[in-house]
Amino acid sequence: MKKKACCFIGLFLFGLITFAQEKNESLGVSNKTFNIENCVNQFNQEAAINTKVGYQYWFADKDFLDGRTLKMSVVAPRKATHEPHKHIEDEFFFVLEGTAEFYLDGKTVVSGPYTSFYCPSNVEHGIRNVGDTELKYLVIKKYEIN
Repeated sequence: MKKKACCFIGLFLFGLITFAQEKNESLGVSNKTFNIENCVNQFNQEAAINTKVGYQYWFADKDFLDGRTLKMSVVAPRKATHEPHKHIEDEFFFVLEGTAEFYLDGKTVVSGPYTSFYCPSNVEHGIRNVGDTELKYLVIKKYEIN
């Protein structure tokens, strides 16, 4: 299972970078050079951002490409980063460790590692840690860039 998750993440990141490079080339935009130094981002606890219930680490923030992001969130047992909410962007969650309760439009499902959760645009959604260990999950989202 871990091998599948690593393959999923690797393929996603490869697609993210390849698409951005192709898009930039087709638009005649080459304001960013991609190289091994800025295309590899290994987790660094010192660069993590503390939250009220854990921390988050941006592997790709809004400025890396064209608003597409990859973030890892870590949430303490029996906590949630925030209450269910909705926003214009759709997003994917991918659980790496722990037990998550997914909320979508009034219904919930509890699941563990190697589970994905898609949240459509403008639909109320949320994720919370319902386990006794840390919940670690990836968030894949695209922000509009002005």
